[in-house]
Amino acid sequence: MALVSSLSPPAGSRLDALKGQARKPGEASFFFYDAHFKNDAVKILPGEYFVHHEDMLIMTTLGSCIAACLWDRNAKIGGMNHFMLPEGAGDSGRYGSYAMELLINEMMKRGASRMTMEAKVFGGGQVISGMNTMNVGERNTSFVIEYLKTERIPILSKDVLDVYPRKVCFLPASGKAMVKRLAPTNADALVAQDRAAAQHAVPASTGGGSVDLF
Repeated sequence: MALVSSLSPPAGSRLDALKGQARKPGEASFFFYDAHFKNDAVKILPGEYFVHHEDMLIMTTLGSCIAACLWDRNAKIGGMNHFMLPEGAGDSGRYGSYAMELLINEMMKRGASRMTMEAKVFGGGQVISGMNTMNVGERNTSFVIEYLKTERIPILSKDVLDVYPRKVCFLPASGKAMVKRLAPTNADALVAQDRAAAQHAVPASTGGGSVDLF
């Protein structure tokens, strides 16, 4: 059928090259061809990140987790991470503080500068009814906003909180981001992911640009 061939990229493609490259710890490795956008894509799983200089799709699906999309308007380099909790023990991209370091450092290695980075932020939804006592989504959202403020990286746009799971697509060369709010009832995998995050959660200590919908 013609549909089969349309879902497959040509031999010797960019996807083949990406799949053949060695991956760094925490770097996403699930590459595929997205038939809807007709473009190469990489899926970011919880705890992962990806940085690139071409407009392939960087994609993830979020519940209470956060994805920060960073873009350097001068270097035309961008990247996305996906973290589950603000902080935790050990060096893991599941935790916001380490996930942000991984993303920023990798972008700088590729020629980006903190002075010209911009951010778009997604996620932090309360997709599990009755889980507001842990405030995982709210804590994740507060963390990333405060982190970027401290780093003086402006947030051009955001789609956060509320009760919706979200699918996010980011084009790292142009900095364009797209978000789709998913039906709360169709989120079994995200519910399991968020329950796992909540089990690791600890009580919180006291203490610009457009986004397209698709």
